[in-house]
Amino acid sequence: MLIGYLRVSTGKQQISGLGLEAQRTSIENYAAQIGETVDQFFVEAESGKKKNRPELQAALFACKRNKATLIIAKLDRLARNVAFVSSLMESGVEFIAVDAPYANKLMLHILSAFAEHEREVISERTKAALATAKERGVVLGSHGKVLARTNREAALQHASKVSPYVEAAKASGAKTLADIAQYLSENGVQTASGGQWHPMTVRRVLVRLKGKGLSGTSGT
Repeated sequence: MLIGYLRVSTGKQQISGLGLEAQRTSIENYAAQIGETVDQFFVEAESGKKKNRPELQAALFACKRNKATLIIAKLDRLARNVAFVSSLMESGVEFIAVDAPYANKLMLHILSAFAEHEREVISERTKAALATAKERGVVLGSHGKVLARTNREAALQHASKVSPYVEAAKASGAKTLADIAQYLSENGVQTASGGQWHPMTVRRVLVRLKGKGLSGTSGT
């Protein structure tokens, strides 16, 4: 028995169905492949920063009551959510992530730790850049947009450099974000922060490449 959990970031997305339909379709298609059906869906419309997840708690309770397995569409999306990771660990409920069906709770915990570390690194770099600008006499309020644009441009430049390696990973048989992350790490390609790759950082690069109209976005 499967119980689905869908999440979108805002109430507006929930009303429009943006993101929900894709998640639902992904989950239902996978369930059909393994000969299962999804008995119930729980839909959460919350900011990624909020820790309160009533629908997640309801989904976990339903899984425990019915001895069901929780199924989600995107492991990398929810692995960044500390509330999701903590709730899942404490509940004892088994789960399936469609984009990484062989992932386990340990992998989820590791991904969450990587994501938290990446957020801290970005935060520290931003604070350092702002402090340096302030020391030079820059009025931060009027230059914030310039700094943000500079950071975006740097991220796009890095994504462009990584694009050929992403294509090479796919050509070598990489099918999932985790496969690509492993290929990039094994071939000494660094992330923008100089760390190791994991599915979430690969996804961010793919989104940037797609937005810039470059290759490296298909087949994942």
